Amino acid sequence: MNYWLVKSEPGNWSWDDQVKAGKSGTEWDGVRNYQARNFMREMKKGDLAFFYHSVDEKTVVGVVKVIKEIHPDSTDDTGKWECVDFAAVGEIPDPVSLDQIKSESQLEEMVLVKNSRLSVQPVTKNEWKLISKMGGLKKPY
Repeated sequence: MNYWLVKSEPGNWSWDDQVKAGKSGTEWDGVRNYQARNFMREMKKGDLAFFYHSVDEKTVVGVVKVIKEIHPDSTDDTGKWECVDFAAVGEIPDPVSLDQIKSESQLEEMVLVKNSRLSVQPVTKNEWKLISKMGGLKKPY
């Protein structure tokens, strides 16, 4: 299993929206960055991702699971962009802020710290475990 972090502006698509999508989930559409798209191409069904509210909040708020691997993005008329589908798995009991992540020396090499603008990014197993612990997850899924 691989781990990821996906970012969304809560005004466009929030954690609550993701939860309301239910078990059938929804497309992670609208990604228009080649590196982010290429990371989605690496995702496999069952992979987990932190759901991160960007812009003002800058906080890890939930966990989602890949329920459908890479396919054409239905919001793209050009046919060159792709996406995966996610379903909500669970909320982070104590949301973890970017400041908290940056202040943790074990996370200084995390992609989120090095390239905070990238909307889809990998997370190592150790980073996953540490952020899960920081967020109060008893079981890191």
